[in-house]
Amino acid sequence: MQTLIDYFRRVANYDWWVVSIELFLIGIVVYWAVDFLEGTRGERLFRGVTYVLIAGVLILNLVSERYHFERLEYLYKGFLIAVLVIAVSAFQPELRRALMRLGQSAGGGFLVGSSRQVMRTVEEIVSAVTELAASKTGAIIVIERRVALGEFIETGVRLDANVTAELLKTIFYPGTILHDMAVVIRGDIAVAAGVQLPLAEPGTVNGFELGSRHRAAIGITAGSDALCIVVSEETGIVSLASDGKIVRKLTADELRDALTGAIRSQATKTKKTKS
Repeated sequence: MQTLIDYFRRVANYDWWVVSIELFLIGIVVYWAVDFLEGTRGERLFRGVTYVLIAGVLILNLVSERYHFERLEYLYKGFLIAVLVIAVSAFQPELRRALMRLGQSAGGGFLVGSSRQVMRTVEEIVSAVTELAASKTGAIIVIERRVALGEFIETGVRLDANVTAELLKTIFYPGTILHDMAVVIRGDIAVAAGVQLPLAEPGTVNGFELGSRHRAAIGITAGSDALCIVVSEETGIVSLASDGKIVRKLTADELRDALTGAIRSQATKTKKTKS
């Protein structure tokens, strides 16, 4: 207890505004990391590393300063280095996606082509999703935006075909080779089908258990700015995922408005970047 009191006394000698700014910046970094990793496999690992750091700082470092546990302090520092090295390797996918976000281009993705072509693509997607939902045919459609999804596209079968409702319905027709995986759309082109996506951690969202398609939708949108449409094979419910979060029970009009709003929002950001 006395050690903690001594620690707070030392902190009290610092300028309050310096401490406030430091805590605020640390809080922003931690919040961004937690929000970025939410729903991914790295979330639990991040929590574990955080617990190790907090335990080491609050318990070992403070106590060793008073009671001079030099050997424990030496072992902890070596252990901490090992944890950081392992964490860098374990967080490799998340770090790569974070760097992809930072280095994302100003254009491309869903803005490729004229606005008329893009709106036609939206209508083709909505038409296909509506019919797939009516027949309870499972589907997952990923719409690439500014962050390129090349590493995932490589896992699928290359198509490079114009997006049509007929093409999407054919791909997801039960029994076909490609119907279990995702289709990736870039602009008005269906780039690839049978694409394997990263899965988010198992769990529930608003009371419903996440299936593999919904976990894949959360996984791909948590690591990029893509949009992902999911049609449930069991219920025919249409869901839309973005930023690692998912909205369920969308009607055709709501889906159309969401896709259109995403296009307009991206167009505005692109104009600001160029200006």
